[in-house]
Amino acid sequence: MSEVTETTVEMDGSQGEGGGQILRSSLTLAALLGRPLRMHNIRSGRQKPGLLRQHLAAVKAAATVCDAHVEGAELGSRALTFVPGAVRSGRFHFAVGSAGSATLVCQTVLPILLGRGESELVIEGGTHNQMAPPYDFLAHIYFPLLRRMGVTVEARLERAGFYPAGGGRMVVQVAGQPGPVPVIERTGAPTISAWVTANHLPETVVKRMLAGLRAGLDLAREAARPHPVASPGPGGVACVLIEQGDARELVTAFAQRGRTSEAVAEDAVTQARVWLAGTAPVGEHLADMLVLLVALYGGSFHAGVWSMHSATHVHVVRAFLGEDAVHMSEHPDGIRVRAANPS
Repeated sequence: MSEVTETTVEMDGSQGEGGGQILRSSLTLAALLGRPLRMHNIRSGRQKPGLLRQHLAAVKAAATVCDAHVEGAELGSRALTFVPGAVRSGRFHFAVGSAGSATLVCQTVLPILLGRGESELVIEGGTHNQMAPPYDFLAHIYFPLLRRMGVTVEARLERAGFYPAGGGRMVVQVAGQPGPVPVIERTGAPTISAWVTANHLPETVVKRMLAGLRAGLDLAREAARPHPVASPGPGGVACVLIEQGDARELVTAFAQRGRTSEAVAEDAVTQARVWLAGTAPVGEHLADMLVLLVALYGGSFHAGVWSMHSATHVHVVRAFLGEDAVHMSEHPDGIRVRAANPS
């Protein structure tokens, strides 16, 4: 990791997408680098600004793993002071207390614990939320990438948490020192599989989603299967996993009241076709996650879609590590991001 001086980082939470991304990324880097953080205008770009339950859970989780002194950690707060101490490994239990995203809390805390010994995270809350990558994305895209970096990651979904009931529970065990982000390339013919993660949905609804996925992507029956899960409340999400060489992408579409099963399947099929029509090996959501890993551990990647989330992440990384922490350049099929000293 890059060495930085012990100076407080002043962060304006209205910059970039003006949401929770700038908060979570800042917490991760503050804890990792031992740099005090002062943030104002937290989530000022959102209809309900300030800390909501899932953001407050991320603050408390980050504070716990690095024994931080925190001021402003309360619901609705628009300003926060976070002074980190030493990061420690161990077993941690965090509860969002709503359908707020448990996966975003995981994305905040897990990078802090990399290379610190063996740790276990038990996180309760929403695991399948339209406003965040679902657990399936972490399990099939993010965690396999960490394993390619040399990290041991074991994860399980004990309960799914669908909106609005929440109540999900995920367990992640991690150990090992990460190396650079490996080369990710699309080679050969793609392999496609699909499933519907669901609970308390009528069997006919799930069958119609699966039929739509099979028809839209020309899949054999065994390539699109139901995936029933335990959950306190009803919900469902259609998932399509595409594997092509080193590249992996997972697209999702959520069941909603008033939305037909066919519409959910068509949504997932459309997203999958868009990715298949391109040539970039990294999708929009993985690109967002890779910015931090490239800045800290080296390597590079190129993505076909560059979101405001990813641009915000770059802004935060540069605030903590300097303007040269990551470099971006145009690529024939998108944008290339590399570390200052790529491995």
